Amino acid sequence: MLIPFFFQLRDGGLKTSITELLSLLEALDKGLARHSVDDFYYLARTTLVKDEADLDRFDRIFAAYFKGVDDALADLFTNVPDDWLKQQAELNLSEEERAKIEALGGFEELMKALAERLEEQDERHEGGSKWIGTAGTSPFGAYGYNPEGVRIGQSGSRNRSAAKVWDRREYRNLDNSLELGTRNIKVALRRLRKFAREGAADQLDLDDTIDKTARNAGYLDIRMVPERHNAVKVLLCLDIGGSMDDHVRVCEELFSAASSEFKHLEYFYFHNFIYESLWKDNRRRNSEKTPTLDITHKYGADYKLIFVGDATMSPYEIVYAGGSVEHWNDEPGAVWIKRLLNTYQKAIWLNPEPEERWAFTPSIKLTNELMDKRMFPLTLDGLDKGIKALR
Repeated sequence: MLIPFFFQLRDGGLKTSITELLSLLEALDKGLARHSVDDFYYLARTTLVKDEADLDRFDRIFAAYFKGVDDALADLFTNVPDDWLKQQAELNLSEEERAKIEALGGFEELMKALAERLEEQDERHEGGSKWIGTAGTSPFGAYGYNPEGVRIGQSGSRNRSAAKVWDRREYRNLDNSLELGTRNIKVALRRLRKFAREGAADQLDLDDTIDKTARNAGYLDIRMVPERHNAVKVLLCLDIGGSMDDHVRVCEELFSAASSEFKHLEYFYFHNFIYESLWKDNRRRNSEKTPTLDITHKYGADYKLIFVGDATMSPYEIVYAGGSVEHWNDEPGAVWIKRLLNTYQKAIWLNPEPEERWAFTPSIKLTNELMDKRMFPLTLDGLDKGIKALR
């Protein structure tokens, strides 16, 4: 069983070796993962994956290969008893009966109704046309029939009419077009690292110590070096409020990852576009602002400048004095962003909006032109391209 899995990992792009497979087999032989799929998953991932960047690819291959091995669907919903969603009966409806069952009227209405059922239902249910259960005509559950429902807990498809399939997923997939998780952002940001030794010489330089001792006829010559630190400096400017409310989660993940990866990180907030001032605390943004020119004077040109925003606004906010929606700006936003770009030669704009929408949003097109085409989508692939542009 593990040999085909090994080759599937190789075919999927992982550089898993025979040695690592033998290590996994040895661990299994010693009983490190006996009867638990979860234990085996973590053991296999530990022994077979060498690069953190390959973890999501491994998850995807593992989920595809071992699909159906663990048929336990416990904890699918925290408020639903474990055995609610087991198969109770096969429902056989005539074509005439099926034709009488009407859909709820669209995906949004379907999901709204599901939320209401989860809130109201407090007991087990079989059959029927409303509650979450089995063998009925309700839009929610398993082993029944509805032309537009949410399939929950059923093993495999039957009528192929489910609008949504809600099954337990232990191993999340990640695609280049999906928004990032904090771990994946960290992996991408690490490619920007540049290490330098700073501070007092308080770490042993083993290689140099051996070399100098050998050259000194065997007399010990201890060599010390300063600790290595990430020397990259980052200036992060985050759009906040308005249309960016839809992207709060991914921006929080980016901010969290950047904070842990860079020792020299400075951040500021803005709304929609860059003007004469930015701020550190959104609760005091009307009273405690930092002039943009002060930022360019305080933080040197060796900083990497990263804007994060959807660039979705009226073009007037970019090209006209007084165009800001919140205050009177004496100079257009385009003037201010050019001043920043003149100071910070290494700069990019990360946009959480899907790239296919950019061509239809005038303000995004305009911002991208001001950035000299250095706007990238806030996806795994886009972040990777953006980091390369900052090097």
